[in-house]
Amino acid sequence: MISKNTSLLSPNKYLFFFMLLVLPSTVSLFAQTIAPQQLPFNKICAGGPHPDNAGQIFNEYQAFFKINGFDPSVTFEVELSDSSGSFATPTATTTLPPLNGTPPDTATDKTITFAVPTNLVGSNLYQLRVKPSVGTPSSSFTILGTVSTKSFSAYFKAYNGPFFINNKNSSISFCSGGSITLTIDNPTPSIPDSSPANYPELKYNWYKDDVLIAGQTASSLVVNSAGVYYAQLDYGLCSEVNSSSQRVTIGDSSGSSATIASSAGNPFCSSSGNTTLSVSAGNSYVWKKDNSVVSGATAQTYQTNLPGSYTCDVDFGGCFSTASIDLKVLSSTISVPQMNFIEQDETLVVTTTTNMVNPLYQWFLSDIAISGATQSSLDVTAIGKYKVIITQTVGCTNEFVFEVAYKVNYNVGENITNILTPNNDGTNDTWIIPDKYTIAYPLHLKEPVQVMILNSYGEIVFQTDNYDNYAGWPQTAIDFKNFNPVYYYIITPTGQSAKKGSITVLK
Repeated sequence: MISKNTSLLSPNKYLFFFMLLVLPSTVSLFAQTIAPQQLPFNKICAGGPHPDNAGQIFNEYQAFFKINGFDPSVTFEVELSDSSGSFATPTATTTLPPLNGTPPDTATDKTITFAVPTNLVGSNLYQLRVKPSVGTPSSSFTILGTVSTKSFSAYFKAYNGPFFINNKNSSISFCSGGSITLTIDNPTPSIPDSSPANYPELKYNWYKDDVLIAGQTASSLVVNSAGVYYAQLDYGLCSEVNSSSQRVTIGDSSGSSATIASSAGNPFCSSSGNTTLSVSAGNSYVWKKDNSVVSGATAQTYQTNLPGSYTCDVDFGGCFSTASIDLKVLSSTISVPQMNFIEQDETLVVTTTTNMVNPLYQWFLSDIAISGATQSSLDVTAIGKYKVIITQTVGCTNEFVFEVAYKVNYNVGENITNILTPNNDGTNDTWIIPDKYTIAYPLHLKEPVQVMILNSYGEIVFQTDNYDNYAGWPQTAIDFKNFNPVYYYIITPTGQSAKKGSITVLK
């Protein structure tokens, strides 16, 4: 048998072997890599005041990374995980312009400045990575100060500063065996920054006697034991002491009685606006005025400017109490009408009454303060226009104006004047009628008498129930034109027949 020499490698085998040697180096030549550098932060606390730009919100962070093997047209963005640390449904970020002093990008070294969403759901498990427009995302960044830790806290502080619970009360009662609910106050929902309750994504830490209550993160807390409670916004490692509520002392109200207080006192000054009625804090409230339920009045406070008997049924969480207040307004009265008549050397005693506390009095004549007239009454011996101002020391004021004139005997008997000459000569200038039809006779005691004057067209030009011969009619000049006008009167005493007639006015 003749044997043939064969080469160690056939041409096909040689080509295959060559490819095995060359191919790995060729693949590595075109490999794309993203190498995240350590983050310059270990938590994201966005939403607070900007440390450098007054009036702006802080929300700007940077991530550094190196790349290799990418086409220059490829772009990059920072991708935030969801609140559990998973990138299955990542959280979008917003790419921002570079910050001042940021080194420019090179072919291999990149910097991305980014902002997190303002509605970010806070968590301590967030991770961050780089995502190219073409290719595979990077691994997660490690955080500042660690070797391999990739999870960090991320919160957007939508609300900054203190807030209140349960209408700012510092103490609340509840019934033994019952409960009461503490809730974040939200008095003005239309103003977002007025309360953290306007941001539903926020969570809270509730404390009892300075100890964290585990598992309670909602905007309300049901309490069934006594203690000192408060809430704090849960911003994880970004939490601050000043983002807390007031402390509320919860006590056992069994056997206690609810009470109502008026913010403006009782009696109060209705002319100054409403007073706020506040009842002892409980779970629910039903307000009543004069034994009738006030529709919609179910808060701890109720505003009113009306006097009356007010009650509030308070549910303390299983036991009830009814509070009451007889609300009165500051008021005053004066003993005389607006028009008064005296004879010469006669004294008219004018008195006032008031329910004001520590009132101040000042009497005036012709709008000039009467020296020393600072008592509740005044002896009047001179005619003129008077005024008294009664002032409550807290600012409520009542004012009364009255006039005093001398009685005049016109000797008209039962006659009613039917001719006038209003030329200011002191004679027959005004229409005079018998005193029994006027305000002066008998002084302040008569029944009302209606006096009406009409012109020739039947139009009413004057009407009163208290005709005053002293002031008289007409009280303004009459336009005579080319003739003497004729007017008609109707005098109607209460319960009697009307008296009618005419009045001719002469130049």
